[in-house]
Amino acid sequence: MIRSFEMGGRVVGPGEPCLIIGEVGQAHDGSLGIAHAFIDAIADAGADAVKFQTHIAAAESTPAEPWRVKFSRQDATRYDYWQRMEFTEEQWHGLKQHADERRLLFLSSPFSLEAVELLKRVGVAAWKVASGEVSNDPMLEVMLASKLPIFMSTGMSPLSEIDALVEHIKTREVPLVVQQCTSMYPCPPDKIGLNLIPFFRERYGCPIGLSDHSGTIYAGLAANTLGIEILEIHVTLSREMFGPDVPASVTTAELRQLVEGSRFIEAMRTTPLDKDIIAQDVAPLRDLFTKSLVAQISLPAGTVLRREHLTAKKPGTGIPANRMEASLGRRLRRDVAAGDILIEDHLDEVRD
Repeated sequence: MIRSFEMGGRVVGPGEPCLIIGEVGQAHDGSLGIAHAFIDAIADAGADAVKFQTHIAAAESTPAEPWRVKFSRQDATRYDYWQRMEFTEEQWHGLKQHADERRLLFLSSPFSLEAVELLKRVGVAAWKVASGEVSNDPMLEVMLASKLPIFMSTGMSPLSEIDALVEHIKTREVPLVVQQCTSMYPCPPDKIGLNLIPFFRERYGCPIGLSDHSGTIYAGLAANTLGIEILEIHVTLSREMFGPDVPASVTTAELRQLVEGSRFIEAMRTTPLDKDIIAQDVAPLRDLFTKSLVAQISLPAGTVLRREHLTAKKPGTGIPANRMEASLGRRLRRDVAAGDILIEDHLDEVRD
Protein backbone atom coordinates (compact mmCIF):
# COMPACT_ATOMS: atom_id res chain seq x y z
CA MET A 1 0.00 0.00 0.00
CA ILE A 2 1.00 3.63 -0.52
CA ARG A 3 2.08 4.93 2.89
CA SER A 4 2.51 8.61 1.98
CA PHE A 5 1.20 10.77 -0.82
CA GLU A 6 0.98 14.41 -1.85
CA MET A 7 -2.38 16.07 -2.21
CA GLY A 8 -2.85 19.71 -3.15
CA GLY A 9 0.53 20.70 -1.75
CA ARG A 10 0.05 18.69 1.45
CA VAL A 11 1.77 15.41 2.30
CA VAL A 12 -0.41 12.81 3.97
CA GLY A 13 1.36 10.02 5.78
CA PRO A 14 3.26 8.91 8.89
CA GLY A 15 5.04 11.71 10.71
CA GLU A 16 3.09 14.43 8.90
CA PRO A 17 0.60 16.74 10.64
CA CYS A 18 -2.91 15.33 10.71
CA LEU A 19 -5.02 16.68 7.84
CA ILE A 20 -8.08 18.21 9.53
CA ILE A 21 -11.23 18.40 7.40
CA GLY A 22 -14.22 20.54 8.31
CA GLU A 23 -17.28 18.66 7.01
CA VAL A 24 -20.14 20.98 6.03
CA GLY A 25 -22.34 18.24 4.65
CA GLN A 26 -25.87 19.63 4.43
CA ALA A 27 -25.43 22.24 7.17
CA HIS A 28 -25.77 25.03 4.59
CA ASP A 29 -29.44 23.94 4.17
CA GLY A 30 -29.36 24.80 0.48
CA SER A 31 -28.13 28.37 0.99
CA LEU A 32 -25.17 29.28 -1.19
CA GLY A 33 -24.36 32.21 1.06
CA ILE A 34 -24.19 30.01 4.15
CA ALA A 35 -22.02 27.51 2.24
CA HIS A 36 -19.53 30.30 1.53
CA ALA A 37 -19.72 31.42 5.18
CA PHE A 38 -18.68 27.90 6.22
CA ILE A 39 -15.58 28.12 4.03
CA ASP A 40 -14.46 31.30 5.78
CA ALA A 41 -15.27 29.96 9.25
CA ILE A 42 -13.44 26.67 8.68
CA ALA A 43 -10.41 28.50 7.26
CA ASP A 44 -10.40 30.92 10.21
CA ALA A 45 -10.43 27.95 12.59
CA GLY A 46 -7.17 26.72 11.07
CA ALA A 47 -8.42 23.53 9.40
CA ASP A 48 -6.74 22.17 6.27
CA ALA A 49 -9.74 21.28 4.14
CA VAL A 50 -13.44 21.90 3.68
CA LYS A 51 -15.79 19.14 2.58
CA PHE A 52 -19.29 19.28 1.18
CA GLN A 53 -21.68 16.66 -0.20
CA THR A 54 -22.79 16.80 -3.81
CA HIS A 55 -26.36 15.60 -4.20
CA ILE A 56 -28.22 15.45 -7.51
CA ALA A 57 -31.64 14.20 -6.53
CA ALA A 58 -32.71 12.77 -9.89
CA ALA A 59 -29.41 10.87 -10.23
CA GLU A 60 -29.15 9.36 -6.77
CA SER A 61 -32.62 8.88 -5.36
CA THR A 62 -36.24 8.07 -6.03
CA PRO A 63 -39.29 9.94 -4.77
CA ALA A 64 -39.98 6.93 -2.54
CA GLU A 65 -36.75 7.28 -0.52
CA PRO A 66 -37.75 7.26 3.16
CA TRP A 67 -36.63 9.82 5.71
CA ARG A 68 -33.87 8.76 8.09
CA VAL A 69 -35.25 11.37 10.48
CA LYS A 70 -38.23 13.52 9.51
CA PHE A 71 -36.73 16.88 10.41
CA SER A 72 -37.85 19.27 7.65
CA ARG A 73 -41.08 21.24 7.79
CA GLN A 74 -40.72 22.55 4.23
CA ASP A 75 -39.82 19.35 2.35
CA ALA A 76 -42.63 16.87 1.81
CA THR A 77 -40.21 14.05 0.96
CA ARG A 78 -36.51 13.29 1.34
CA TYR A 79 -36.28 13.56 -2.45
CA ASP A 80 -37.57 17.13 -2.19
CA TYR A 81 -34.91 17.80 0.41
CA TRP A 82 -32.10 16.54 -1.86
CA GLN A 83 -33.41 18.77 -4.64
CA ARG A 84 -33.29 21.77 -2.34
CA MET A 85 -29.67 20.93 -1.40
CA GLU A 86 -28.47 21.07 -5.02
CA PHE A 87 -26.11 23.75 -6.32
CA THR A 88 -25.50 24.49 -9.99
CA GLU A 89 -22.16 23.65 -11.55
CA GLU A 90 -21.30 27.34 -11.67
CA GLN A 91 -22.02 27.61 -7.95
CA TRP A 92 -19.79 24.60 -7.22
CA HIS A 93 -16.99 26.26 -9.18
CA GLY A 94 -17.49 29.35 -7.03
CA LEU A 95 -17.21 27.32 -3.81
CA LYS A 96 -14.04 25.64 -5.08
CA GLN A 97 -12.52 29.01 -6.01
CA HIS A 98 -13.38 30.42 -2.58
CA ALA A 99 -11.73 27.42 -0.87
CA ASP A 100 -8.63 27.93 -3.01
CA GLU A 101 -8.50 31.59 -2.03
CA ARG A 102 -8.63 30.60 1.65
CA ARG A 103 -5.93 27.95 1.11
CA LEU A 104 -8.29 25.11 1.96
CA LEU A 105 -8.29 21.81 0.11
CA PHE A 106 -11.68 21.37 -1.54
CA LEU A 107 -13.51 18.06 -1.08
CA SER A 108 -17.05 16.86 -1.64
CA SER A 109 -18.64 13.43 -1.34
CA PRO A 110 -20.46 12.43 -4.56
CA PHE A 111 -23.59 10.31 -4.38
CA SER A 112 -24.02 9.49 -8.07
CA LEU A 113 -22.01 9.08 -11.26
CA GLU A 114 -23.34 12.46 -12.37
CA ALA A 115 -22.00 14.01 -9.17
CA VAL A 116 -18.59 12.40 -9.78
CA GLU A 117 -18.44 13.86 -13.28
CA LEU A 118 -19.48 17.27 -12.00
CA LEU A 119 -16.80 17.22 -9.32
CA LYS A 120 -14.18 16.11 -11.85
CA ARG A 121 -14.92 19.30 -13.76
CA VAL A 122 -14.94 21.42 -10.61
CA GLY A 123 -11.78 19.83 -9.21
CA VAL A 124 -11.40 18.00 -5.91
CA ALA A 125 -8.20 17.11 -4.05
CA ALA A 126 -9.39 13.55 -3.34
CA TRP A 127 -12.49 11.41 -3.44
CA LYS A 128 -14.41 10.87 -0.23
CA VAL A 129 -16.42 7.65 -0.44
CA ALA A 130 -19.35 7.92 1.96
CA SER A 131 -20.35 4.91 4.05
CA GLY A 132 -23.35 4.10 1.88
CA GLU A 133 -21.35 4.22 -1.36
CA VAL A 134 -18.56 1.71 -0.68
CA SER A 135 -20.49 -0.95 -2.60
CA ASN A 136 -21.32 1.38 -5.51
CA ASP A 137 -18.88 -0.27 -7.94
CA PRO A 138 -19.71 1.79 -11.06
CA MET A 139 -19.05 5.04 -9.19
CA LEU A 140 -15.90 3.69 -7.53
CA GLU A 141 -14.44 2.62 -10.86
CA VAL A 142 -14.75 6.15 -12.24
CA MET A 143 -13.12 7.53 -9.11
CA LEU A 144 -10.26 5.03 -9.30
CA ALA A 145 -9.65 5.83 -12.96
CA SER A 146 -8.92 9.45 -12.00
CA LYS A 147 -5.96 8.28 -9.82
CA LEU A 148 -6.93 10.79 -7.13
CA PRO A 149 -6.57 9.61 -3.51
CA ILE A 150 -9.54 7.74 -2.04
CA PHE A 151 -10.80 8.47 1.48
CA MET A 152 -12.97 5.50 2.38
CA SER A 153 -15.46 5.73 5.21
CA THR A 154 -16.23 2.45 6.99
CA GLY A 155 -19.30 3.55 8.95
CA MET A 156 -21.68 0.79 7.86
CA SER A 157 -19.27 -1.83 6.50
CA PRO A 158 -18.37 -5.22 7.96
CA LEU A 159 -14.70 -6.13 7.93
CA SER A 160 -15.10 -8.44 4.93
CA GLU A 161 -16.41 -5.57 2.79
CA ILE A 162 -13.55 -3.29 3.87
CA ASP A 163 -11.00 -6.03 3.16
CA ALA A 164 -12.33 -6.60 -0.33
CA LEU A 165 -12.38 -2.92 -1.25
CA VAL A 166 -8.87 -2.32 0.13
CA GLU A 167 -7.55 -5.25 -1.91
CA HIS A 168 -9.23 -3.91 -5.03
CA ILE A 169 -7.81 -0.41 -4.57
CA LYS A 170 -4.36 -1.86 -3.88
CA THR A 171 -4.32 -3.43 -7.36
CA ARG A 172 -5.04 0.00 -8.89
CA GLU A 173 -2.09 1.69 -7.13
CA VAL A 174 -4.23 4.58 -5.91
CA PRO A 175 -3.52 6.30 -2.58
CA LEU A 176 -6.04 5.17 0.05
CA VAL A 177 -7.01 6.39 3.50
CA VAL A 178 -9.22 4.06 5.54
CA GLN A 179 -11.35 6.09 7.93
CA GLN A 180 -12.79 4.56 11.06
CA CYS A 181 -16.39 5.75 11.25
CA THR A 182 -19.56 4.69 13.01
CA SER A 183 -22.77 5.80 11.33
CA MET A 184 -24.54 7.08 14.43
CA TYR A 185 -25.53 10.74 14.78
CA PRO A 186 -24.32 11.70 17.32
CA CYS A 187 -22.00 8.78 17.99
CA PRO A 188 -21.67 7.80 21.69
CA PRO A 189 -18.16 7.36 23.12
CA ASP A 190 -18.43 3.58 23.39
CA LYS A 191 -19.05 3.36 19.63
CA ILE A 192 -16.19 5.61 18.42
CA GLY A 193 -13.87 2.64 17.92
CA LEU A 194 -10.44 4.06 18.75
CA ASN A 195 -9.15 0.49 18.99
CA LEU A 196 -9.74 0.10 15.26
CA ILE A 197 -7.22 2.79 14.34
CA PRO A 198 -4.08 0.73 15.15
CA PHE A 199 -5.94 -2.39 13.97
CA PHE A 200 -6.60 -0.90 10.52
CA ARG A 201 -3.06 0.51 10.31
CA GLU A 202 -1.52 -2.92 10.88
CA ARG A 203 -4.06 -4.73 8.71
CA TYR A 204 -3.93 -2.44 5.66
CA GLY A 205 -0.57 -0.63 5.86
CA CYS A 206 -2.04 2.65 4.62
CA PRO A 207 -2.85 6.02 6.21
CA ILE A 208 -5.72 5.81 8.69
CA GLY A 209 -8.24 8.46 9.64
CA LEU A 210 -11.27 9.09 11.80
CA SER A 211 -14.59 10.39 10.54
CA ASP A 212 -16.11 11.67 13.76
CA HIS A 213 -19.80 12.20 14.48
CA SER A 214 -19.55 12.54 18.26
CA GLY A 215 -20.33 16.27 18.31
CA THR A 216 -17.32 16.84 20.59
CA ILE A 217 -13.61 17.55 20.18
CA TYR A 218 -12.67 14.67 22.48
CA ALA A 219 -12.69 11.83 19.95
CA GLY A 220 -10.53 13.75 17.49
CA LEU A 221 -7.97 14.68 20.12
CA ALA A 222 -7.82 11.11 21.41
CA ALA A 223 -7.39 9.77 17.88
CA ASN A 224 -4.59 12.24 17.26
CA THR A 225 -2.60 10.70 20.11
CA LEU A 226 -2.71 7.48 18.06
CA GLY A 227 -1.17 9.20 15.05
CA ILE A 228 -4.10 9.37 12.64
CA GLU A 229 -3.26 10.93 9.30
CA ILE A 230 -6.70 12.43 8.60
CA LEU A 231 -9.49 13.72 10.83
CA GLU A 232 -12.88 14.60 9.40
CA ILE A 233 -15.44 16.25 11.62
CA HIS A 234 -18.89 17.76 11.05
CA VAL A 235 -19.07 21.49 11.67
CA THR A 236 -21.91 23.88 12.48
CA LEU A 237 -21.85 27.66 12.79
CA SER A 238 -24.06 27.41 15.87
CA ARG A 239 -25.83 24.72 17.84
CA GLU A 240 -29.04 26.66 17.20
CA MET A 241 -28.79 26.07 13.43
CA PHE A 242 -31.34 23.96 11.57
CA GLY A 243 -30.46 20.54 10.24
CA PRO A 244 -30.15 16.86 11.11
CA ASP A 245 -26.37 16.92 11.57
CA VAL A 246 -26.18 19.70 14.18
CA PRO A 247 -26.16 17.30 17.19
CA ALA A 248 -23.26 15.41 15.58
CA SER A 249 -21.23 18.56 14.82
CA VAL A 250 -18.77 20.84 16.59
CA THR A 251 -19.06 24.60 16.38
CA THR A 252 -16.41 26.49 14.45
CA ALA A 253 -15.09 27.81 17.78
CA GLU A 254 -14.70 24.21 18.94
CA LEU A 255 -13.07 23.37 15.62
CA ARG A 256 -10.39 25.96 16.40
CA GLN A 257 -9.81 24.28 19.77
CA LEU A 258 -9.58 20.93 18.03
CA VAL A 259 -7.01 22.22 15.55
CA GLU A 260 -4.93 23.87 18.27
CA GLY A 261 -5.15 20.78 20.47
CA SER A 262 -4.18 18.49 17.61
CA ARG A 263 -1.09 20.55 16.79
CA PHE A 264 -0.15 20.55 20.48
CA ILE A 265 -0.53 16.77 20.63
CA GLU A 266 1.49 16.31 17.44
CA ALA A 267 4.35 18.37 18.87
CA MET A 268 4.29 16.24 22.02
CA ARG A 269 4.04 12.97 20.14
CA THR A 270 6.71 13.58 17.52
CA THR A 271 9.37 15.29 19.65
CA PRO A 272 11.55 12.86 21.65
CA LEU A 273 12.51 14.10 25.09
CA ASP A 274 15.94 13.77 26.72
CA LYS A 275 15.67 14.49 30.43
CA ASP A 276 19.33 15.51 30.76
CA ILE A 277 19.01 18.07 27.97
CA ILE A 278 15.76 19.38 29.45
CA ALA A 279 17.47 19.66 32.85
CA GLN A 280 20.13 21.85 31.23
CA ASP A 281 17.46 23.98 29.55
CA VAL A 282 15.68 24.64 32.85
CA ALA A 283 18.81 24.95 34.97
CA PRO A 284 18.17 28.64 35.75
CA LEU A 285 14.87 27.63 37.35
CA ARG A 286 16.62 25.33 39.79
CA ASP A 287 18.07 28.34 41.61
CA LEU A 288 14.54 29.75 41.99
CA PHE A 289 12.73 26.62 43.13
CA THR A 290 15.32 24.55 45.01
CA LYS A 291 16.64 25.29 48.51
CA SER A 292 19.97 26.00 50.18
CA LEU A 293 21.36 25.51 53.67
CA VAL A 294 20.65 28.64 55.75
CA ALA A 295 21.87 29.63 59.23
CA GLN A 296 19.04 29.48 61.77
CA ILE A 297 20.91 31.81 64.15
CA SER A 298 23.99 34.00 64.00
CA LEU A 299 27.09 31.80 64.28
CA PRO A 300 30.67 32.93 64.96
CA ALA A 301 33.69 31.66 63.07
CA GLY A 302 34.91 28.33 64.42
CA THR A 303 31.41 26.98 65.16
CA VAL A 304 31.08 23.25 64.46
CA LEU A 305 27.77 22.90 62.66
CA ARG A 306 24.96 20.93 64.30
CA ARG A 307 21.49 20.24 62.96
CA GLU A 308 19.85 22.93 65.13
CA HIS A 309 22.09 25.52 63.47
CA LEU A 310 20.69 24.93 59.99
CA THR A 311 17.49 25.00 57.95
CA ALA A 312 16.64 24.85 54.22
CA LYS A 313 15.25 27.84 52.34
CA LYS A 314 15.00 29.22 48.81
CA PRO A 315 16.75 30.16 46.61
CA GLY A 316 19.03 27.29 45.70
CA THR A 317 22.13 29.42 45.16
CA GLY A 318 24.13 28.02 48.08
CA ILE A 319 25.00 24.59 49.45
CA PRO A 320 22.09 22.34 48.32
CA ALA A 321 19.63 21.26 51.02
CA ASN A 322 20.32 17.59 50.26
CA ARG A 323 23.85 18.10 51.62
CA MET A 324 22.59 18.80 55.15
CA GLU A 325 24.01 15.58 56.64
CA ALA A 326 27.33 15.99 54.87
CA SER A 327 27.68 19.52 56.24
CA LEU A 328 27.11 18.65 59.89
CA GLY A 329 30.38 18.55 61.86
CA ARG A 330 32.13 20.99 59.53
CA ARG A 331 33.64 24.16 61.04
CA LEU A 332 32.80 27.71 59.99
CA ARG A 333 35.69 29.72 58.60
CA ARG A 334 33.95 33.04 59.19
CA ASP A 335 31.02 34.59 61.02
CA VAL A 336 27.56 34.12 59.49
CA ALA A 337 24.40 35.98 60.41
CA ALA A 338 20.98 34.43 60.95
CA GLY A 339 19.35 33.91 57.57
CA ASP A 340 22.62 33.82 55.60
CA ILE A 341 22.78 31.27 52.78
CA LEU A 342 25.80 29.04 53.30
CA ILE A 343 28.29 28.51 50.50
CA GLU A 344 31.28 26.20 50.38
CA ASP A 345 33.65 29.08 51.10
CA HIS A 346 32.06 29.38 54.59
CA LEU A 347 33.19 25.90 55.66
CA ASP A 348 36.37 23.95 56.28
CA GLU A 349 37.04 21.15 53.85
CA VAL A 350 36.70 18.29 56.37
CA ARG A 351 34.39 17.43 59.25
CA ASP A 352 35.65 17.49 62.81
